[in-house]
Amino acid sequence: MDEGQYYPRLVGPSRAAGGTTVLELRGELDILAVSVLSDRMDEITGTQGTDLVVDVRAVTFIDCAGLSLLSRARYRTRQRGGRLRLTGVSGGGSVARLLRMTGLTGSFEVVADEAGGGDADGAAGPAGLTDTAGTAVA
Repeated sequence: MDEGQYYPRLVGPSRAAGGTTVLELRGELDILAVSVLSDRMDEITGTQGTDLVVDVRAVTFIDCAGLSLLSRARYRTRQRGGRLRLTGVSGGGSVARLLRMTGLTGSFEVVADEAGGGDADGAAGPAGLTDTAGTAVA
């Protein structure tokens, strides 16, 4: 049985652009989703120097298991000399709300997202993403 069938829209396309991997999460980021995502996230964060942007703008719900997944990914990436950034947090959605409630807002590097980032076929990568200083994310 394919576990991913319960969350068919949970993980959007993962793409590399200029050395940065963008992973788009969609839907509910709860304990069941985390059980499906954990291995994939560990695979992505298990290499040296990974530059990962996790797009959470389409996450409709997140609980402590989802927050744990993001925290583990951040830790694993840092331990291997890499960088993990979140985008889609600034809109005040469920991820932003949980980060505020847990006092973890400053624990994650957040990049601002502009509506419509990337072109229609997604080939532009993380176009439109900027960090908090307004610098384009490559």
